[in-house]
Amino acid sequence: MYLIGYDIGSSSIKAALVDGATGKTLGIAQYPETEMDIISTQQGWAEQQPELWWKNAQHATEKLLKECSINAGDIKGIGISYQMHGLVLVDKDHQVLRPSIIWCDSRAVEIGNQSFKEIGEEKCLKHLLNSPGNFTASKLKWVKDNEPALYERIHKIMLPGDYIALKMTGEAKTTISGLSEGMFWDFEENGVAEFLTEHYGIHTDLIPEIVPTFSDQGKLSADAANFLGLTSGIPVGYRAGDQPNNAMSLNVLNPGEIAATGGTSGVVYGVVDKPFIDDKTRVNSFAHVNYTKENPRIGVLLCVNGAGIQYSWMRQMLASDKVSYNDMERMISSVEVNSDGLRIIPFGNGAERVLQNKDTGGHIINIQFNRHSKAHFYRAALEGIAYSFIYGVHIMKSLGLNTNVMRVGNDNLFQSNVFSTTIATILDCEIEMIETTGAVGAAKAAGIAANIYATPEEAFKDVAVIKSYQSVGQAEVYKNGYEIWKSDLEKILK
Repeated sequence: MYLIGYDIGSSSIKAALVDGATGKTLGIAQYPETEMDIISTQQGWAEQQPELWWKNAQHATEKLLKECSINAGDIKGIGISYQMHGLVLVDKDHQVLRPSIIWCDSRAVEIGNQSFKEIGEEKCLKHLLNSPGNFTASKLKWVKDNEPALYERIHKIMLPGDYIALKMTGEAKTTISGLSEGMFWDFEENGVAEFLTEHYGIHTDLIPEIVPTFSDQGKLSADAANFLGLTSGIPVGYRAGDQPNNAMSLNVLNPGEIAATGGTSGVVYGVVDKPFIDDKTRVNSFAHVNYTKENPRIGVLLCVNGAGIQYSWMRQMLASDKVSYNDMERMISSVEVNSDGLRIIPFGNGAERVLQNKDTGGHIINIQFNRHSKAHFYRAALEGIAYSFIYGVHIMKSLGLNTNVMRVGNDNLFQSNVFSTTIATILDCEIEMIETTGAVGAAKAAGIAANIYATPEEAFKDVAVIKSYQSVGQAEVYKNGYEIWKSDLEKILK
């Protein structure tokens, strides 16, 4: 029996097929091969068409089935991972009303900041574990204020994964974990955060039915099965945001365990067993995939918006079409640590929570035209992203989170030796690379609902470390580079 998982990212859609009996990954497909477009009609805006996600899921499924040559009738479960914090709006016929306002869109920052003050910071932090900030609820308030006629047509509000599940099953549903990432969940009252929806004037009947993260969340309809090339009746058994899902995929499920990823955005994600609050809201806490009121598992998330997207931009601007990321890594090997004084601040992808929702833009500092080559720019870009991770991890450490060992997947920036050793050396931590992806994790998670695995711990107990990064020496050289970069950032923030 087989399990299929989808990872609905802002760059691409990935699909993975897993053998439920052995846990072995049989194939992974991605569509498109290049990054999907992000619509940005105004500064700080970022939108995508949800219908395109669905169409690309079809292409990814087609590629996967062709690669694996299996009987689609033997697939027994579907799992969905998705980009967090997006807002999808549908009418009563389940038609999308407007492009999705996605995670890196900054338009609702002031709405969230103002409500944080008006409701009261203490109350928000106690009940939401966060400021309403630039999260999904605040984005919905922006729509209500700026597109009132469209707002009146809304039947249900959803996160990106909820929308994909809707297209699969015809049923609008969501989860506690999903609602918590959108600031719709009240941890104190163990229910929808009505104090916030009332403050925003949002009707709670817009929120879909709440189902457990691991459960039979609806069956694949005949129309959806025909569209995807699958068999109708397959249960959708799991959905979760990409960062909780990534952590689960790395077997990060219990207190003291840490995961990280370096995709379009960069994330460090740790698990604790009690409410975790940063009164400056630089890091955020959400219900983890295995959260219950009785046995709380809270995911503490540090996000850097300007991560992989900056390195991708650098490649597009400076490299020819024939130059791969591996080629860039080889070129970097000719450049010394700290890039001969060239420094890059990567915060150019919207408001940064780690900077208290400030949007500083990206900065390239100390260019020397007679010394700096493309290779210097590539190394400075990776170092700048690594430094932004380190900046955030220092905040997490100051709040009491242990980061001695970090687990990462093998499909993102952590494949870069320069990036990973910079982080490991400055933080003096070990980075364990696990052979998995978000789509594989989502597939295995569907096996829990299908009773193939009894618990998440059982599903992910056999994750294997394929590589590890540790401090490479020259720690003072690395740390001096970070301190200069940090000083640059602090000047920009003044």
